[in-house]
Amino acid sequence: MRLFIGVFLSLCMLQGAAMSATAPNILLILADDLGYQDLGFQGSKRVKTPHLDQLAATGMRFTDAHVSASVCSPCRAGLVTGRYQQRFGHEANCPPRPNGMDVNERTIGQAMQALGYRTALFGKWHLGDETEHYPNRRGFDEFWGLREGSRSFWCTPGKKSDKPGGPHGIEHNGKQVHFEGHLTDRLTDRTIEYIEADVDKPFFVFLSYTAPHGPLQPKPEDQEAVASKDPYLGLVYGMDRNIGRIIETLEQSGQLENTMIWFLSDNGGTTAKASNYPLGGKKGTKFEGGHRVPFVLNWKGKVPVGVYDPMVSALDIYPTCVKAAGGSLKQPRPLDGVDLLPYVTGAAKGVPHEQLFWRKLECAAVRDGDWKLIRVENHGVALFDLSKDLEERKDLAAEMPEKADQLSKLLEAWESDKIEPIWKEGKVWTGVRFKDHTVKFKTGLLPGRKEGSLTLK
Repeated sequence: MRLFIGVFLSLCMLQGAAMSATAPNILLILADDLGYQDLGFQGSKRVKTPHLDQLAATGMRFTDAHVSASVCSPCRAGLVTGRYQQRFGHEANCPPRPNGMDVNERTIGQAMQALGYRTALFGKWHLGDETEHYPNRRGFDEFWGLREGSRSFWCTPGKKSDKPGGPHGIEHNGKQVHFEGHLTDRLTDRTIEYIEADVDKPFFVFLSYTAPHGPLQPKPEDQEAVASKDPYLGLVYGMDRNIGRIIETLEQSGQLENTMIWFLSDNGGTTAKASNYPLGGKKGTKFEGGHRVPFVLNWKGKVPVGVYDPMVSALDIYPTCVKAAGGSLKQPRPLDGVDLLPYVTGAAKGVPHEQLFWRKLECAAVRDGDWKLIRVENHGVALFDLSKDLEERKDLAAEMPEKADQLSKLLEAWESDKIEPIWKEGKVWTGVRFKDHTVKFKTGLLPGRKEGSLTLK
């Protein structure tokens, strides 16, 4: 038995050594509350994003890409597990202590550690504040960031964001630290240091920016560069500038060609400053503007350059990374995401997802190709044909009851093996959700855009 164990461990070590030489580095960049249109390659005329535009131009841009929730925490729970978060009750936002993401779920960090990667998370965690939920215990060797959802972009010791022991303070592997300058710059600094630290071992870095989520506090130089007084645009520009720094580092160190780079937003823009045009809705809603996001995959020589139109999901990032690193998709718990590489290269026929699903407390939705159904508890459903009505203005449920019933049954079938949310949200947020889904919504904040209205029957 001892001999067998020794041989097994030796083989594992040899496999890890072999993987170190051939496996790709992986950089996952997540923006926070970024509007669907608010990048150059998405059509923005308000802000320049040359580095992300170049990343999209030399990689694969996905036009129908979605996150699994339209708010921060449940979206991240789905992203890091590759599973619909409703499988483990992580449905509502902002897990209140002592709640957090189920520690029995395997994270993408843990999966990459098992494949011999060094792993790091820089930035926003938002998956629980307790010790058992801490990033260092959930698959990340290195953590420099905040446990909670948002904070000031400037460090002010003793003030709200940097209150000793508070969940919004910046921590380095469990110890609260202070920082100089702008937070977006410092998160990038930590990322660059980590990339340069050990070029002989592949890295998995999850760079979870807090930009352009509020408070809207851009670096003065970035605000000046956008030639606008809108601080949201300054934050977007600053994020792009910093991503350019990282790409330059990868180029100079000779690692760019062997680095898989993802970029996406955690949900749609709030429309307070952001533009989700041409989509309907905003962050927190089941309209496309809540969960359809900018999404790019760049891996030189391995991922074709182009545009991919079929539906994909942030749930697909976990299995795609694991497979690219040489791992197996037979994970401890079944994944809902799929490996995207065979689809984008043309090796696989069909599409990654015929249907996608969303649910957050009283509101749920399903996509079946171009058909979309939104259901609101105690109000009913609305049906849209996105091929003709991307803004989701014309409710077809009354005209096409059979189609609405078909999609309702698809949604109910998906829900059949999901569990109830472990925690919920206050009455104030319940009222906001009902208003956003049943009274009126905005389709973006470009000049001249008009408010639309929808009443669920």
